[in-house]
Amino acid sequence: MALIQLNDVSKSYQVGQISQPALRNVSVDIETGGLVTFVGPSGSGKTTLLNLIGCMDRPSSGRITVDGKRVDNLGRKASAAFRGAHLGFIFQSFNLLPVLTVYENVEYPLLMIRRAPADQRQERVLRILEAVDMAGQKDKLPDQISGGQKQRVAVARALVTQPKVILADEPTANLDTETAKKIIALMREMRDAFGTTFVFSTHDPRIVEQADVVHTIVDGRLVSDSDFALHKSSGGADHA
Repeated sequence: MALIQLNDVSKSYQVGQISQPALRNVSVDIETGGLVTFVGPSGSGKTTLLNLIGCMDRPSSGRITVDGKRVDNLGRKASAAFRGAHLGFIFQSFNLLPVLTVYENVEYPLLMIRRAPADQRQERVLRILEAVDMAGQKDKLPDQISGGQKQRVAVARALVTQPKVILADEPTANLDTETAKKIIALMREMRDAFGTTFVFSTHDPRIVEQADVVHTIVDGRLVSDSDFALHKSSGGADHA
């Protein structure tokens, strides 16, 4: 059984009197331990898809299963509990708390979600900071480190709860080419070390080149590469 399964999933948003479709009848399986990327034009539905897998939103129709549990019908509290137990998130803007040190930012999920004992928290935080080569920066605040270092901290924070899945929305968008390559390599290393499944939403060809599986979304639908090429040549908008 696939780690993540979407069956005929659709999502629409109400804009005034108009129902605006964001995803249309998407079905896809994601296996354990892969680097899976969803690509497509801006507004194609990539981020919506990640939000649905991440229990940040609910589909209008269809079924979503993550790690054997159906999540499309969870309430707010149950969704939050599931996210804390099974999922990690990486964002393009890092989303580090500016008043907390590197160490405290990585420790934060263990305090808020897992409520792990102090000695266990320290061991886990230091181990993951060492893995992402940030142990030497653990006492610095986010504005005292570089963009690439911030993303390393974000990766560590996402991994510290030992989630089954990490959802990464444009994780390299704010990084220069060399730093982006290092972060992508780091995530592959973390996948190999911890068995974590990474699911990306991105425009970045550097991630696409390193992905195990690439899915293309256009106008809320999963399409083949040949369908996407035909869409572009026929004048379909690409706002990437």
